[in-house]
Amino acid sequence: MQATKFEIPLLIRWSDLDPNYHVRHSVYYDFGAQCRIQGFFKYGLSAEIMTENNLGPILFREEAIFRRELRFKDDLKIDLKITKLRRDGSRFSFQHIIRRGEELCAIITVDCAWMDTQKRKLTVPPVIAFNALDEMPKAEDFQWDDPK
Repeated sequence: MQATKFEIPLLIRWSDLDPNYHVRHSVYYDFGAQCRIQGFFKYGLSAEIMTENNLGPILFREEAIFRRELRFKDDLKIDLKITKLRRDGSRFSFQHIIRRGEELCAIITVDCAWMDTQKRKLTVPPVIAFNALDEMPKAEDFQWDDPK
C-alpha cells in the first residue's frame, strides 16, 4: 500500500548557521539526506538490509532551490516524495519540500541509483528495495522512468 505522506521535523543546530545567522546552503542537502534515510528505514529498507544485500544509494544529481532563508529556532518540516522510478528499481528521483508552517522555504531534487557495494558498480536492487521505493509517497507529477 502506497503512503500518501512522509514528513519529518527539522532541528537547526547552532553549527548549521553561517556568519549571517541563517542556515548554510550545504545544510539543506544534509536535511534532504537525513529525510531520505529515515524514509528508507520507515518503508522497510534498513541499514542492515542494505548491508546484507551489498546495496547502497548513490546520487547523480542534487539541486536545491532556495525560496526563504532558514533561521535558528524556526519550526520546520521536510517531506519526501518520489518523482521518478524505473520499473526495475535501479534508478529513482526524490523531491523534498522544506516548509515553515505553510510557507515554502526550499525544494531539493535528487536523482539516484543503487550501487553494489562489493562490485562498486551500478545494480538492479533486490525486490525489497524496489518495494520500499514503490511504497513511498509519489509526487503529483510522478512518472515511471522507462529507459529508451
